[in-house]
Amino acid sequence: MTGLAIRLTAGRFHATPWGRHVNEGVPEWPPSPWRLLRSLVATWKRKLDDRLSQEEVKELLAVLLDPPEFVLPPAATGHSRHFMPWFKKGPDDRTLVFDTFVALPRDAEVVVLWRSAVLTREQRTVLALIAEHLQFLGRAESWCAARVLDDGEFDAVRAHINCRPFNGTPAGAEELVRVLCADPARALANDAFSRTIERKRGKKVVSEIAKSVAYDPDWHLCAETLWLHQEKWSDPPGTQWVTYTRPRDCFKITPARRTNVRPRPRPQLARFALDSAVLPLVTDTLPVAEAVRRNIMGLFGRLHPEPDGSRGRSPLFAGKDAAGKALQGHRHAFYLPTDEDGDGRLDHLTIVAEEGFGPGELRALDRLRQIKTAEREASGHALRVLLLGLGTLDDYRSGPIGPSVMWESATPFIVTRYLKKRGRKRDDQALWNDWVAFLITVLREELTRFIERRPDLAGIAAENIGIATLVDEQGAFRCGARRWRLIQFTRFRRKRHDDGGRRPAGAFRLTFSQPIRGPIALGHSAHFGMGLFVPVRC
Repeated sequence: MTGLAIRLTAGRFHATPWGRHVNEGVPEWPPSPWRLLRSLVATWKRKLDDRLSQEEVKELLAVLLDPPEFVLPPAATGHSRHFMPWFKKGPDDRTLVFDTFVALPRDAEVVVLWRSAVLTREQRTVLALIAEHLQFLGRAESWCAARVLDDGEFDAVRAHINCRPFNGTPAGAEELVRVLCADPARALANDAFSRTIERKRGKKVVSEIAKSVAYDPDWHLCAETLWLHQEKWSDPPGTQWVTYTRPRDCFKITPARRTNVRPRPRPQLARFALDSAVLPLVTDTLPVAEAVRRNIMGLFGRLHPEPDGSRGRSPLFAGKDAAGKALQGHRHAFYLPTDEDGDGRLDHLTIVAEEGFGPGELRALDRLRQIKTAEREASGHALRVLLLGLGTLDDYRSGPIGPSVMWESATPFIVTRYLKKRGRKRDDQALWNDWVAFLITVLREELTRFIERRPDLAGIAAENIGIATLVDEQGAFRCGARRWRLIQFTRFRRKRHDDGGRRPAGAFRLTFSQPIRGPIALGHSAHFGMGLFVPVRC
């Protein structure tokens, strides 16, 4: 007994039975043994011609010519429609073609079983080698992976045979179907390539049979479909039609019971690419981030109106609750434009929310196509965005996400408070005239709160994080790949009474004891790209 297990890796079997037109919508099921044997020959000639001799392959095929039995997995039928030119009508023709296929689970196997086939060790090795290199069955869309059954699998397989040659009266649950099989007596012969030629010898006309070699090897099994049509063969030579029984409900669609599916985590991050004839400078990080927030909030409001007709509001995007009170905990959205190619212009946008985006926010993110501002409309250089992907923070290792041991300021770190010279919580007098020391003190306070918000950083102490200033020869702070001066950055928000431009700011390098993931955005206007630290790639 010999068997092949064939798994259709795309979950589809594309094949039309011999003698049927493709637009009849009739799929071939089971796969015809004639098609399978031709696929084995084609695989040998295309990939293993230098490793297997013709005699080795012929001896193997001679054992597999009898009609086999099948184990057919549950399946269904489907089709697609497309237009394609037909050479008889000219290149401008668009003939509608139906592509009917059998759909089945991608992990299901079609088992082909030859009960009377007994292979030698050498023949089994040849079959296993060809099966290993078999990549499609029938048309090229029918991707497959095949293997030879082990001896221990035959008992289990025999119990599930549901398609076999007809030898009596079919059961009520079965139906009859014609299947094209090889004729054991003629499949490996070549009499179809013979021609009767009349030659004149003197006054007599003598008929002679001349054999021509049309294919290599010259077997009926190798005859191409185009040649068969040209020679007007109704059925391929070397074949026989065998009536098979198969389950009457072989294409019945059985709804699968939904198992307990683990809920997917809500996406926490959206990555966009920025595109424009003139991309914004890194120094415009804050106004670009504010414009992104306005645009995404407007999209959400239009897509999700309130019952009274007013625009909907997303606390996650706005950073405020329904009463307009600012949210605490920094779990709402951060808008982080970045320059990731180091040319001094913003080319990517990352929107991060630790809480995760809900269905409404995801719909708005998917609809975001352009960041509209009055300045952009006046200049005529639209700032377009392209959504690159959504995922959790653990899914990404690019842009401002990291991980890394060392992080540097991409934008100015702006303090969240002013120097306190009075009261019970006044600052140490040593900081009163040392602005750099004051900046480092506030930065370390922000790092402490940052660690408290991140459970994965529980083992890190803020006082153990190395903080170094990024300054030039004159002692002025510089940040970013182009080492911008902090005064070049826009640090005032558009909201009333914002004083970000008057607060002390600096640029620093942070060194942790272990690699951590970002994003790290600290200080005043951190949700709009200020105080953004990016990983230093070693």
